[in-house]
Amino acid sequence: MYSDAAHPTRRTHYRWVVCSLLFFVTTINYVDRQVFGILGPTLTEEFHWSEKQYSYIVIAFTLAYAVGYVAVGRMMDRIGERKGFAVIVSVWSLAAMAHGLVGPLVYFGLPWLKATFVGTIAGSLTPAILSVAGFSAARVALGLAEGGNFPGAIKTVSVWHPKSERALSTGIFNSGSNLGIIVAAYAVPFVVVKMQWGWAAAFYLTGALGFVWVALWLAMYDIPQRHPRVSPAELAHIYSDPLDSPVTISWLSLLRYRQTWAYTLAMFLTGPVWWFYLYWLPKFLKNNHGIDLEQVFWPLLLVYLMADVGAIAGGGLSSWLIRRGTSINVARKMAFLICALCIVPVVSVARVTNMWTAMLLVGLAAAAHQGFAANLFTIVSDTVPRRAVSSVVGIGGTAACVGMLVLAALIGHVLDWTEAAYGVKDYLLPFLFAGSAYLIATAVIHLLLPRLDPMRFADTKPGDQGAFT
Repeated sequence: MYSDAAHPTRRTHYRWVVCSLLFFVTTINYVDRQVFGILGPTLTEEFHWSEKQYSYIVIAFTLAYAVGYVAVGRMMDRIGERKGFAVIVSVWSLAAMAHGLVGPLVYFGLPWLKATFVGTIAGSLTPAILSVAGFSAARVALGLAEGGNFPGAIKTVSVWHPKSERALSTGIFNSGSNLGIIVAAYAVPFVVVKMQWGWAAAFYLTGALGFVWVALWLAMYDIPQRHPRVSPAELAHIYSDPLDSPVTISWLSLLRYRQTWAYTLAMFLTGPVWWFYLYWLPKFLKNNHGIDLEQVFWPLLLVYLMADVGAIAGGGLSSWLIRRGTSINVARKMAFLICALCIVPVVSVARVTNMWTAMLLVGLAAAAHQGFAANLFTIVSDTVPRRAVSSVVGIGGTAACVGMLVLAALIGHVLDWTEAAYGVKDYLLPFLFAGSAYLIATAVIHLLLPRLDPMRFADTKPGDQGAFT
C-alpha cells in the first residue's frame, strides 16, 4: 500500500496517474484509427478508389462510431469504466489488426468469389469494390468499439477530478489524440517504406498496442473510494464539489435538457472538422503539394504538435481563470471564443501555395480545435450528474458523427466534381466550413446555456432544471 494513503493530511496525487492512463489509451485510439488515414493515398492508388469510394469507407467508420458513442457510452454508465475500458480496447485492437486481412481477401479471394454464387449476385467484382467492402467491415468493428473511448474517459475524469481541474485533465488526456496521429505518421512510413513490410504490417503492429494498455489498466485502476493509493485528503479533494442528485436518470429524459442540446449541437458543428483533418489532410498534402507517404511525417508532426499544445493550453486556460476567481461560466466561454477566433484563418488554406504556411494555419486551427474540445467536453461534467456523463457525451458524439456523415459525403462529391470540371481537387468549401463552425457553436452554447446551470432533477421547478418546457 502507498505510504501517503495512511496520512489523512498528506494529499496523494493518484488522480493524475489515472489521467496519464487516459492519455495513453487516447493515444492508442488515434494510432489505430489514423493508420488508415495515413495510408489513404497509398490505398487509393493500389485499389484505384475514387474520392467517393474513399468517403464511403470513412462513412462506414463514422456510422459505427456514432452507434458506439451512444451504446458504449451508456454501457460505461452501467458497468463502470474499469470493465468497460478493458472490453472496448480489446475489441478495437482486434478490429484494427483485421484491416491487414483485406489485402489477402482481395488478391487471393477475388478469383474464388467471382466463381461463386456471391460473384454472380454481385455482378462485376473488382479489387476496388471488394477492398471498399473489406475495409468498410473492419472500420465498422473499429468504430463501434472506439466510440466508447471519450465517453469513458470523460466519465473517469468526472469521477477522479473536481470541477476546477476537469478542463485541464481533459486537455491532457485529449492531447493523446495528437500524439497518436504523430506516432501513426512516423510508424506507418517506417514499417511500409523503410522496413518494406507492407501496409498490412502497419495495421498488425499498431493494433497490438491496445492489449498492453489493457493489462496496465486492470492492474492500476479502481474507483477512488476503493483505491489503496488514494489518501483521505485526496479523496476529500476529489469530492469537494456538491454531491450529485440521487435521482435515477433515464437516457431519453436527457434529451429534455438544454445542457444536453448545447453540447450536442456544438459537437455536430465542430466534431466533423477534426475528422476532416484526420482523413483528408494527407490527401490534401498529396493533391495540392505533392507530399507522398515518405514525406508526410514532418508536416503532420508540425500540425499535431501544435494541436497538443492547444489541447493543454485551452483546457488550462479556463482552469487558470477559475483558480483566479472567474466563474466557471465566464471561464469556459472565454476559452471558447478565443479558440474560435484562432480557427478563422484556416479558411484561406486551400489558396495558400506554400506548404509550410498552409500547415502552420492548419496547425493553429487544430490547436484551437483541441482547446475548444477540452472545454466542450468539460461543460458536460460541469452541468451533468456523474452517473449520466457518459450518456450525454455519447449523444453528442453521435451528433458529431451525423455531421461527419454529411460532410464526408459532400467532400467526396465536391472533390470528384471539381476534378472533373476544372482538373483539380478544390478544398475551398471544406476549409470554409472548418473556419466558421466554431464561432457558430460558441453562439449556440451561449444561447442555450447563458449561465451553464447544472441539470437538476429534484426539489426544483421544471424551469430551473434547464429543461425545455
